Amino acid sequence: MDRLPKNGANYVPLTPLTFLTRASNSYATRTSIIYANVRFNWRQTYERCCRLASSLMSLNIVKNDVVSVLAPNVPAMLEMHFAVPMAGAVLNAINTRLDSRNVALILKHSEAKIFFVDYEYIDKAKKAIEILMADFNMPIPLIVVIDDLDSPTGIRLGELEYEQLVHQGNPKYVLENIDDEWDPITLSYTSGTTSEPKGVVYSHRGAFLSTLSLILGWEMGTEPVYLWSLPMFHCNGWTFTWGIAARGGTNVCIRNTTAQEIYSNIALHNVTHMCAAPIVLSIILEAKPHKQCHLATPVQILVGGAPPPAPLLEKIERLGFHVVHAYGLTEATGPALVCEWQSKWNKLPWEHQAKLKARQGLGILTLADVDVKNFKTMESVPRDGKTTGEICLRGSSIMKGYLKNEKANSEVFKNGWFFTGDMGVIHPDGYLEIKDRCKDVIISGGENISSVEVESAIMKHPYVVEASVVAMPHPRWGESPCAFVILRKNSNFKESDIIAHCRKNLPGFMVPKKVQFVEELPKTGTGKVQKNHLRAVAKAFVIKENKNQTSKRSTQVSREKPRAYDQSHEQIQALSRL
Repeated sequence: MDRLPKNGANYVPLTPLTFLTRASNSYATRTSIIYANVRFNWRQTYERCCRLASSLMSLNIVKNDVVSVLAPNVPAMLEMHFAVPMAGAVLNAINTRLDSRNVALILKHSEAKIFFVDYEYIDKAKKAIEILMADFNMPIPLIVVIDDLDSPTGIRLGELEYEQLVHQGNPKYVLENIDDEWDPITLSYTSGTTSEPKGVVYSHRGAFLSTLSLILGWEMGTEPVYLWSLPMFHCNGWTFTWGIAARGGTNVCIRNTTAQEIYSNIALHNVTHMCAAPIVLSIILEAKPHKQCHLATPVQILVGGAPPPAPLLEKIERLGFHVVHAYGLTEATGPALVCEWQSKWNKLPWEHQAKLKARQGLGILTLADVDVKNFKTMESVPRDGKTTGEICLRGSSIMKGYLKNEKANSEVFKNGWFFTGDMGVIHPDGYLEIKDRCKDVIISGGENISSVEVESAIMKHPYVVEASVVAMPHPRWGESPCAFVILRKNSNFKESDIIAHCRKNLPGFMVPKKVQFVEELPKTGTGKVQKNHLRAVAKAFVIKENKNQTSKRSTQVSREKPRAYDQSHEQIQALSRL
């Protein structure tokens, strides 16, 4: 058997680029993209990607050059997921919610050769380029503006424009052979970019296998109509930028993820699938009646990004959305676990079903193994649904590594495992449930409190829209839970009402000692709450309270916002708009 070598017929490097070629050959006349009044079929999309790839090569793009893009979920963003690697380059989709300085940091760190910018982000891109030159003394990448395909604006930043490159390109361009499936295909930066950004590099092999795993795990059939409510910059749209081509489906592109856009496009195009962070579920639930529409058939939603509270899942399902819960992170090419539903659970009460759906579930097919380990001993925790440890993964969907960051690589890759930094448990049936980020666990009087568990209890209150819980210093217990809560509009509930609600649903030591009502929470561009900012605010509460006690002005909790909070709240409001 050793005399049966690989050859061109029996061994082809894995790459998701083959999904586009197949879609063009097999589903040529099926609609590939819908954007406002614009429509393409798969033959046209393939041709447009070939044209763009050839134009990139004419601009001296060579293998492993980085091509950055700052754009919403428009057709150009989708096309570049194929065209850029077709030219041998590496696609870097930048979070559109970052500020100009962070965009400049990414351009510097990635050494991007070309920078595609949607017309909406021209001002942000200009400032980023100015910072790149003034602060970093870096060469400017070639800039290409992406004008609106449906309603062109004529806005430019330099001479080059996206549709111009597509028009000038060669429609007969032949895809560069992928010699090594371990070659990089994309570069994604983790949320919370700092002066040392973490650039996550995916391989062609990892992207291919992750895509297959997700469309199988989600049981996505042929001809899906997929609504782009999830940003394509987020882990390359959880690989569905490539996956919809694999299924011969239709990509419904939208610029803004609003309730009106979601409901109107579902009604217009008979949407079957969409992905979202839990915040999008809240947007759907809070939509005004005139913006909602009746769902003729159930819409499948793959939810991830943060653990959705069971009460939220129960509410969204009653509207006709069928939720599948996933867990993942940028380093794992998006979702790594999917909560596979079991038919026997359909007989359970609705509330019990929602709790089961809230679990993160089983590893996708790409993963060789998933475990929860004691970080110090490397031993697996018991499958009792109670003992916590750190979630560890290994398999082909894990990133190649962080770009130019050996220190970070050595911290997350240990003993043949990738350590996620998330705390979780494994239930007797093998389903995993995340309990918290390692850094977000609240240790009160020696007891570990899961902030996620407290948040879920608060979300059971019918008038709570969103909740986030962090550690607050406590003179006796060391730390205690502090809750930041968003209520429905025109609600008159008080702090004592929420605390009383928690006492009915939680053990006494887990009940928040402080509840602060806010209008919005600070979030990263991928929708994750920035708990480090909330912890700073919670610390300010304690400082203020101690001052009040020292001055003997009051020994009771004030119903007014402390001045320390006013300043921090302004910071939160500003950060949440990034």
